[in-house]
Amino acid sequence: MSDTQVRGKTPVDFWFDPLCPWAWMTSRWMLEVEKVRDVEVRWHVMSLAVLNENKLDELPERYRELLGPKGWAPVRVVVAAQQKFGDEVTGKLYTELGTRIHNEGKGATREVIAEALAALALPAELLAYADSDEYDEVLRASHNDGIDRVGQEVGTPVISVPGADGADVAFFGPVVTPAPRGEAAARLWDGTLLVASTPGFYEIKRTRTEEPSFE
Repeated sequence: MSDTQVRGKTPVDFWFDPLCPWAWMTSRWMLEVEKVRDVEVRWHVMSLAVLNENKLDELPERYRELLGPKGWAPVRVVVAAQQKFGDEVTGKLYTELGTRIHNEGKGATREVIAEALAALALPAELLAYADSDEYDEVLRASHNDGIDRVGQEVGTPVISVPGADGADVAFFGPVVTPAPRGEAAARLWDGTLLVASTPGFYEIKRTRTEEPSFE
């Protein structure tokens, strides 16, 4: 039995890539959900670079650059920190990275990764793992654990939560901006679970009419 279950909270597994702005917004929503529903988020890494590594030639140039070698750096550092300092550091480092990459618009530079590590008093030496494949097997295993729950035709984030019958309810998204707060966050959570747990349901989507907001 997990610590989350001992505390009586429903575990919500959340897979993210620090590069993804949509995963970032959804993750901030999940932190709001924690305040108004009896759930606790468990953070896991996945990788858009891994997801797209066999189809880079099919992507526009700007995505090839983002998801090529440069796309591995932030998530590799998160995995290294997780392996060396435990799961509890994963969400904290994600917050430090995401705030700088997305809210502050600094991008996923080496300087930003170094700033995020310093903010948590984590060793600066962890930055070296941005170019190391030492933990790539762990990264790929975590990625596959998330993506196998929803299929190869989605991206990040992936969320998985125990269903009423004990089977996992897993889904991509929801993609939402800005992140709802308070009871609005709770209503979106309740509705998402209702839709995702409906037998036979697999997609809902509409055209975005507003520019993304990371505030």
